[in-house]
Amino acid sequence: MNVSPQEVKRLRNTTGAGFGDCKKALEIAGGDFELAKKKLREMGIASADKRSNRDAKEGRVFSYANMDRVGLLLISCETDFVAMNNDFISFGNSLIKNLVENARDSLNEEQEHGIKNLAATIKENIQVKKIFITNVSSNELVKYYLHGEQSKIGVFVKLRVDNSLKIGDERLNRLAMDLALHVAAFAPIYLSVDSICPNYIKEQEEIFINQVKNSGKSENVIKGIVSGKLKKHLSEVSLLEQNFVKDDKLTVKEKIEEISRLILSKIDIIDFKYLGVR
Repeated sequence: MNVSPQEVKRLRNTTGAGFGDCKKALEIAGGDFELAKKKLREMGIASADKRSNRDAKEGRVFSYANMDRVGLLLISCETDFVAMNNDFISFGNSLIKNLVENARDSLNEEQEHGIKNLAATIKENIQVKKIFITNVSSNELVKYYLHGEQSKIGVFVKLRVDNSLKIGDERLNRLAMDLALHVAAFAPIYLSVDSICPNYIKEQEEIFINQVKNSGKSENVIKGIVSGKLKKHLSEVSLLEQNFVKDDKLTVKEKIEEISRLILSKIDIIDFKYLGVR
């Protein structure tokens, strides 16, 4: 049957689907508007499933915080154009808010369906890649940071103090924000050298051994070179051992100790997360 351009436009405005898809759905539905909406959803989900194997190397990080929790969410897409799309951004902001408010770190059936509907509307492979939710106690402070207009990097840092009355101290809050900026800039993998898993250390040691084993140097010299390289590398991937982003004469650990003395309260980093579109 023939459908009017006005009905096609109305369906397009309601669903956000393309003109051709709206026209086809109305024709299949015999002009029934509500049935056409259902057909569009079915068509979109089928198309989204077909697109699910396509590379989704772009994306955006979203964040949300309330009094009890802070969350980060990474949603991937195929192009940076879609990462700046208003529907994509609105969906991501709404989703992370819902996850934080309900203390969930996984999607329910309705949210999974929402991802497929978004993919159908935008016509790209859309995937939720990572979700991090952390609780915040009365003696803890969490700061998050999204980098740049496209929010391709998102981080949070959680601090704990032994005196909850210090949570509102401006110096502590400034430190927490600076640490979030630091994590965004340097992307540490571990909190401290002590927290690095043995397998990672072994892998890095093997890499350094392979780099110098044919150098012609003695075994003792090679051991010394490998030991030095390994120590340097482990400090570079450990947050507390890195040079502080705003004062490279201090390590992050030393900066935290400095602020601890100023506010007369012990400060510990107990968690941090880095999400990036890669």
